Amino acid sequence: MAKNERFALGDLAEITPGPSGSLLEKLGDEPDGVPVVTPSDITDRNQVNTRKLRRLPHDEVARLDRFTLQRDDIVLVRQGSLGRSALIGQQLKGALYNSSCARVRSRDHRVLPEYLHLYLSSPGMQEEMLRRALPGTVQSLNAKILSKLPVTLPPLERQHDIAATIADMDELALAHRETADRLDILKLTLLDDFLDGE
Repeated sequence: MAKNERFALGDLAEITPGPSGSLLEKLGDEPDGVPVVTPSDITDRNQVNTRKLRRLPHDEVARLDRFTLQRDDIVLVRQGSLGRSALIGQQLKGALYNSSCARVRSRDHRVLPEYLHLYLSSPGMQEEMLRRALPGTVQSLNAKILSKLPVTLPPLERQHDIAATIADMDELALAHRETADRLDILKLTLLDDFLDGE
């Protein structure tokens, strides 16, 4: 059985901090334009909430080409809510991200993006990021710190099994949350009916 290997994150992925805030100064709430992912858009379930994404006018995007997102990129919060992250799907291909985030793009065939995202969002890695963060009013991580984060890498088949198992569990948890939400609504409706009937 093949053993786990250890790498630095920078050996497996390209790490690109987001553009400076001045390049995104025309960011707005208009429905047209290119979406920009910010830390507040990344939920505590490590997904991007696309409903409230702010957008940059199309004519502002050309100079920010090196900061566009592709499918399977990881957007990692590097200032503020350190370590919160999201794996980018097809829906956000071509979107941008702001200066409080970094893009982690896998460039090694030995690592699955889904596994790398799960690994970076694990409690152990979250603690490691906090330990290594630069102190200040707002804690932060730069590209150099991120590139030195240790990554334990099992064989590809094992990475696939881990990612598939976690995805199944997430799907089941979502179904239970949706059922619980429906039951809460039903409970309130029944309570209203009982009280109105008095």
